[in-house]
Amino acid sequence: MAEVLDTAQVQAALTGLTDWSGDATAITRTVSLATFPDAIAVVTRVAMTAEEMDHHPDIDIRWRTLTFRCSTHSVRGTTALDIELARRIDEIVAAQG
Repeated sequence: MAEVLDTAQVQAALTGLTDWSGDATAITRTVSLATFPDAIAVVTRVAMTAEEMDHHPDIDIRWRTLTFRCSTHSVRGTTALDIELARRIDEIVAAQG
């Protein structure tokens, strides 16, 4: 089972990521894309990645603004899986640019 990171560990891990914030309970990032179709394309790519990882973020879609929330529900906190998913989300968002 995944181990919950403490807030200091989460903060250290987030320094290598783009615009993420959070603590031991969850991490979040909000991004704005140029168009609604661009936003949906990002959601689709994140969904495919999440399926591959068997680890799924909460995604809020507001027109062309997306908010991602990553937390490992089985342990009720932020784990290394969430950090890795956030890293992959960063790559997807950057590629959509």
